[in-house]
Amino acid sequence: MEKILIVDDDEGLNHFLGRFFKRKGYEVAVSKCGLSAMEKIAEENFDLVLMDYKMPGLNGLDTLHKIKESSVNTPIILMTAYGNTETAIEAMKRGAYDYLSKPFDRKELSRVVGEALALSRQMKEFVSFAIPPESHKETGAMRSRAIIGHSKPMQAVYKIIGQIAEKDVSVLIGGESGTGKELVARAIYHHSKRKGKPFLAINCAAIPENLFESELFGYERGAFTGADRAKIGKIERCHGGICFLDEIGEMSVALQAKLLRVLQEGEMERLGGRETIPVDVRIIAATNKNLDHEVQSGKFREDLYWRLKVISIFIPPLRARTEDIPPLVDYFLARFGAEYDKPIRHVSEGVLEKFLAYSWPGNVRELENCVRRAILLCAGDIISEDHIELLEPSQEHQLQGLNRDKLLDSLKDKLQQILPEILRLSTQDIHANILELVEEMIIMEALAACGQNQVQASKLLGISRNTLRHRQKKYLEKNEEAELYS
Repeated sequence: MEKILIVDDDEGLNHFLGRFFKRKGYEVAVSKCGLSAMEKIAEENFDLVLMDYKMPGLNGLDTLHKIKESSVNTPIILMTAYGNTETAIEAMKRGAYDYLSKPFDRKELSRVVGEALALSRQMKEFVSFAIPPESHKETGAMRSRAIIGHSKPMQAVYKIIGQIAEKDVSVLIGGESGTGKELVARAIYHHSKRKGKPFLAINCAAIPENLFESELFGYERGAFTGADRAKIGKIERCHGGICFLDEIGEMSVALQAKLLRVLQEGEMERLGGRETIPVDVRIIAATNKNLDHEVQSGKFREDLYWRLKVISIFIPPLRARTEDIPPLVDYFLARFGAEYDKPIRHVSEGVLEKFLAYSWPGNVRELENCVRRAILLCAGDIISEDHIELLEPSQEHQLQGLNRDKLLDSLKDKLQQILPEILRLSTQDIHANILELVEEMIIMEALAACGQNQVQASKLLGISRNTLRHRQKKYLEKNEEAELYS
């Protein structure tokens, strides 16, 4: 249960807010002044603080400043009956999440509190690269999630995260839906210098286009009909922290220009505003689209693309790292077993065989939901084939076709970029058989990806095992001969 601290010397308001939030399922604590609020915050963990501006002793702004000085990162909303532009600006400068003017509009109160609690949850969900089974339960104020996988492609992802997490640069994460792009963004956040500062995840595809600009950049009072007060946008709320823009390929070209200004100049303007607002935000973006193709078709700004792609990370689909399926299953068994208090020991051999043979068009998210459902349906301590539900072969093949088309488009784009360089070799004094060179690299990479297993590599390449062995032997002999005469 999430806990809210109300700080106000008005007993009537405290009673009203206490009842209001308890009805919504929150736990509520009350303090009547800034000093007692600071004492409570030092003793207990709160998910949100609602604090009055005018109080005896320390006022709300000074209390806010002292709380932030003590490295407490709980979102704080300032309440005031004396609200004006200066108060709002000063509150945001001192680290407030937002401010509310008295008397409250209940819908506005619910919206702002709901958004602040969502931010609090996002900041407290720690993501690591591995979590022992006994630590899957949520403990204290921190919730733990893990990126699971020991395969070669995932080891490459971990390496990049470790190299760039503390570097204050933009990151572009690519990969199909359900591969775990947001988990990677959260891992970067929790290993960055900005951890503890705001982290906001925004799904660009989930916000209607006509509301997107005001959600992202906020608006001034009177900017449009119904804008009876200024609203702080999500970018501004992330000042000092990290903003994760998921599905950034869905952002309109007009808004891309405003985001580019944030990245280039570190400033923005609210909708309907004339004041330039400085913002210090690290942007991590993600997409399941081919942004190279989007740039070429004019749907995505090239200058923004290169600003975002300082570092790029590709999350492989689950079908490309099937060796990670058993540890993922073990992780979800432990996590959901603890969550639903159902200690499932393991899955049957038949289930694991089906999992390994399936293509997982929904990737890790589909596997997660499949295991969750099986745990809920299982009456014993072993998950059997009766407890799992996968797509029918016809549906699976249809989705495979869609994914295959995306991969082929991506491959064609990349080949178009490198083919001129490859063909240029023929104009120089390099007498190499280009086709053999490319074929050798593909074969060696396939063998490496399959752990030198020739059966798996031949299936991956669509050739017989004998053909693979013949080609492998040929290239090994060629390389040995080259070394002999070098």
